[in-house]
Amino acid sequence: MKIKKIDHLGIAVSDIESGKKFWQDIMGLKLEGTETVEEQKVTTLFFPVGESEVELLESTSPDGPVAKYIEKKGPGLQHIAFRVENIDEALAELKTKGVKLIDESPRKGAGGARIAFLHPKATGGILVELCEKNN
Repeated sequence: MKIKKIDHLGIAVSDIESGKKFWQDIMGLKLEGTETVEEQKVTTLFFPVGESEVELLESTSPDGPVAKYIEKKGPGLQHIAFRVENIDEALAELKTKGVKLIDESPRKGAGGARIAFLHPKATGGILVELCEKNN
């Protein structure tokens, strides 16, 4: 598996507008874009920081994964995402190493990325996302 870089840090927020004000107005980061990913029941905002990004995540549904995360742990750092060269090969390699996967195969993520999550029980308690992007 070839990890290219930390792609983004995913931060779960209860109110995306309040989160936006902090990261944009106080921290001075420039909002790159927003997207609602219906399959994930989430609206996202992206703030580039060097070669990585801060991603704010607000649930669009009370039964969405971000809503469940906030209900259980409160707002905050929800996941770390690593950009990989080939997500299919990465998942196959992790599976052969016995790593517990949430996603056995990639799914659609924000920005046209192909994404998959590793189970926190396999990563020392951290939700890890792998992502593959064309750019």
